[in-house]
Amino acid sequence: MTISKNFERPDLKNLRQLVRQGEGQQLEFKLKSNHPDKIMKEVVAFANSEGGKLLIGVADDKELIGLKYPDEDEYIISKSIEKYIFPEVEYSLEKVRLDNEKEVLIYDIFASEKKPHCLDLKGIPDERKIFVRSADKSIQASKEVKEILKGRKKDKGYKFAYGEKERTLMQYLDRHQEVTVSKFAEIAEIPKKTASRTMVLLVLAGVLRVNPNEIEDTFSMV
Repeated sequence: MTISKNFERPDLKNLRQLVRQGEGQQLEFKLKSNHPDKIMKEVVAFANSEGGKLLIGVADDKELIGLKYPDEDEYIISKSIEKYIFPEVEYSLEKVRLDNEKEVLIYDIFASEKKPHCLDLKGIPDERKIFVRSADKSIQASKEVKEILKGRKKDKGYKFAYGEKERTLMQYLDRHQEVTVSKFAEIAEIPKKTASRTMVLLVLAGVLRVNPNEIEDTFSMV
C-alpha cells in the first residue's frame, strides 16, 4: 500500500530537523536509487523491526542533495519493493522540494504484522534473506531472531517451565546485563541447540529481549 503526498518548501524545515538527527534505529539516508538491492535491504529491516523512515536524496554526511528526476527514482523503488520483497510491505511516500528545486523522497516503512519479510533478489525461495534493524545498520537475522519473528506471528500465549537451566540463566543475568546463546550453553552445560530454543521461548514469553548483532545476538531482561 502506497500513500503519496507532495510537500512544498514549508516542509523543508521539518526535513532539515529530521536529517539533523542522523541515521539510527529508525532513520536511513540514501543518495539515489541506483542500487535498489541495497535499498530493499533497509526496507525489509524496517518492516521486520519497529518501522522507520528511508530518505532518498540525502548523503551520509547529512547534506541535502535531492533528486533531479524524483519520479524515476520513485518508479525504481516501488517496482523493486513489489518484485523483491515477500510478503509485501506497507509504506507511505512523501516528497519534499529543496531550494535547488530538486526533491527528497521520504519513505515511511511501517512496522509490519506480517513478519518476517524476506528479500529475494535471485528469484530462488531457498535463498531469501531476512534483515532486521540494529542501531544504524540493517543486518541479516540470526536463526534465533527468525524463530522469534515467526513465533510472534502466531500470536499465542507462550509459557515455559522454570527449571535448572532457566534458574542458571536468571542468576547470570542478575550479575550481567546481557548474555549470548553460546555463553548460556556454556554456563548451563547444555547443548547450544537447547540454549537457543530456551532463549527464543523466553523472548516470546516476554521474559527476555533480543538485541540483534552482526557477530552474535545478545539477550537481556525485559
